[in-house]
Formats: sequence, structure tokens, C-alpha cells
Amino acid sequence: MTQASADHTAEDKGGLRTALAGLTTRGRSFLAAGVAAAICAYVLGQSELLRVGLLLAVLPLVCAAALYRTRYRVSGSRRLSPGRVPAGSEARVHLRMDNISRLPTGLLMLQDRVPYVLGPRPRFVLDRVEAGGRREVSYRVRSDLRGRYPLGPLQLRLTDAFGMCELTRSFSAYDTLTVIPRVEALPPVRLTGEAKGYGDGRQRSLALAGEDDIIPRGYRHGDDLRRVHWRLTARYGELMVRREEQPQRSRCTVLLDTRGIAFQGAGPDSAFEWAVSGAASTLLHMLERGFSVRLLTDTGSSVPGEGADGFAGASHESADAAGMMMDTLAVVDHSDGTGLSRAYEVLRGGNEGMLIAFLGDLDEEQASVLGKMRQRSGGAVAFLLDSESWVREPTEVPGPLDEGTDPLRLLREAGWTAVTVPRGASLADLWREADRRRTYAASTGTTAGGGGA
Repeated sequence: MTQASADHTAEDKGGLRTALAGLTTRGRSFLAAGVAAAICAYVLGQSELLRVGLLLAVLPLVCAAALYRTRYRVSGSRRLSPGRVPAGSEARVHLRMDNISRLPTGLLMLQDRVPYVLGPRPRFVLDRVEAGGRREVSYRVRSDLRGRYPLGPLQLRLTDAFGMCELTRSFSAYDTLTVIPRVEALPPVRLTGEAKGYGDGRQRSLALAGEDDIIPRGYRHGDDLRRVHWRLTARYGELMVRREEQPQRSRCTVLLDTRGIAFQGAGPDSAFEWAVSGAASTLLHMLERGFSVRLLTDTGSSVPGEGADGFAGASHESADAAGMMMDTLAVVDHSDGTGLSRAYEVLRGGNEGMLIAFLGDLDEEQASVLGKMRQRSGGAVAFLLDSESWVREPTEVPGPLDEGTDPLRLLREAGWTAVTVPRGASLADLWREADRRRTYAASTGTTAGGGGA
């Protein structure tokens, strides 16, 4: 929500020239007719016509001067509901005008500036606003394209009672509407033998701040009072808690391929937009299941403010974490990179838990890099998009990747659970398909599956 005020007692640059520039077509017509009548009256010696000409010429000038000298103040505010909306959904913008002067206003026209992609520019006519009064209006915006769109600044157009002159005043504040990718609910399949972020085969880690914290420490907000070490509490004069072990949270890295050369086509129904939407759906799904989630792109970048282990799910901060990742995906675009080596450098430090990738067109070199990534993860699932099939006309045969194509075969030989993504596919269905492949590979001992989803 933003607030701003426009003081109409302030002097504008150019003085009355600004007011004269605001004459409407009616005002300019009256002025021209008055001047023409005055000239004709002077030439013909008609005094009555001269009086008519002066009246026609003076009326728009008086209206412009009166409107320019109008002494009242108004303030405006804008509120978005909601401020973050999925692509294809509507958001409502609420505008409020307050007359904070002691004089009533005349006829006002309120206009908000919005990008073309959000729809037509909204305009509202506000009748006389009493002193200390307010007016509230609203309009809806919708975009099929994700991104961050500025709304504002508000513009207030003043007009006189005769419609001779219009003046525009602009507020300085604006808001930003964030259109995030579409999110699809995913089924709760088992992941690498775990049903939650804390699995049966979990590791154990010390519930302390660091490796050097090997003795009972001071009480921190949220610690269980049953862990209080009363003997040390009496010795140090402050609450001390025992060292305990807690399960280590399972981790998941979602890799999004943004290489411009890996995707063809553009628009909300393109292969790249499906990949972005799939990454968003996966991130939220894994957060809800208690995983520590990290978003990674082929450039090696991640979400600003993300910790070394990613964002933790199933906590009071998970909503903020989800919002930060959705904001990042709202503006992610194609990169100029040609490979996935930068992402591999980020993952080469050790076991990164689950690795779920959304990939565009691959060659053998990039498939080899992905094979190395698989060695750094506990399980790996790849959704492989054939962008060429996404740009074909609907009447043509979709032609998804064949089971024996080199990228798909190389990924499965490297231990990935790899599935192809035909045009318009449902991520939920592919999610189940990946789980079936993982289960089958685990039961047969083959390498066609790997990981799980």
C-alpha cells in the first residue's frame, strides 16, 4: 500500500502557460471563436458582436485561471489484493482518494498507469468530494505472463464546470505487482524411501550452533525446558541446556535449465514457461514435505538470502521462503550460457540430497555433466523437454523424445530417473510416472531409474 498527496496550491513551472496548455477542444474552440468574432466586430464596426466575441474569448481563460488557482489538497493511496498472484489469475487494485482540504472539490478524473500487458488503463470519474471526504474505487488486473509490473503513479485530472480546461496532477508513489509462475499440486509419492523431509534412514546431527559447541549452552528461545541442565544452571546463574541430537533435515535441490539455446518458442504456453512452472510446483511441494529446498539455475545462481542448505520447510519461515523463491522465478529469464558446468561446480561439494532437474535440449557433453551431478546427489529426477515438439502446430504429431534417444539414454545410464515431457503434459502425471520408474528400477536393480519423485 502506498500513499501520496498532491498539493494544488503549489506553483507549477511555466505559470499560467500550464493552465492554458490544458484547454480542452471546447475551450480552444470558444477562444478561437471569440478572437474571430472580435476581429470581425472591429473590421465591421459592430459593438454588439465585439461584446459577444469578448465573452467567448474570456470564458475559457477565466475557467483556466480559476482551475489553476484552485486551493484544495487531496491524498491518494493504492492497495493490492493480493500483491503476488499466479499467472492467469486476477488481482484487485483498490484506490482511495481523500480530500484533506477545507474546500470541496470539483469534478475529478482519476487514472492509474498500468503496463499494457495488465489490461487497459483504468479511469474513474469522481463527483464532488466534500471537505474531509473520501472516495474508494477498484479495478482488476490480469496477466498470463509472469514478471514484476509497476502500477502507478496515480494521475488526477481536474476539470472546470464548463469543461473548458483540464489539468493533470501526478502522485509520486507506485506499487509493484508480482506475477509468479503457475503452480500445480503434486501427489505425495515417496522419495528415495522417505515419505517426509525427516525419513526413516535419516542421519543424526548435533542440536547445537556449531562444531565447537560441544558443551551445554545457554538457553535460547524455543528450547525445550526438559533439556535444562539444572546443575550447570545453578553454577552459572543462567539457564543452560543439554546437548542433544536431532534428525538432520533432508535436502532437495531443484535445478532449472535457463539456457536460451535449450528452448525454442516464447509465450505462456512455451516449453520454457512449463519448466519454470514445474520448478515452482516442485519447490513448494518439497517445502511442504519438510525438506530444505534450494533453487539452482544453470548459471550457478540461487535465490538471494538463501542459506547454504537452502530454505527450510515445515517451519514458520517456510511461507517467506516460498515467497522469495516465487519472486525469483517470476523474473527468471533465458541465460546466455551454453552448458551446465557452473551448476555442477555448486553441487560438487558433496551429497546434496535429492536433485530434481527441469531440462531443455541436451547434447552428449551436457548429459555427461549431468551424470557427474548424479554422483553428488542421493537421488536424481530429470524432466526432459523436447522444445522442438512444443513449437509445432497442434495439428502436427507432437513427437516426444523416443525412449532410445541419446540424452535420455545417457541420463538413465548415469542413474537418473528421466522422463520426457510432451507438449501440454501435466506435471502431476509425470511426477507419478517418475515414481513408477524409480520403484521399478529399485525392484529390478537396473540403472534406468535412480532417485525418485
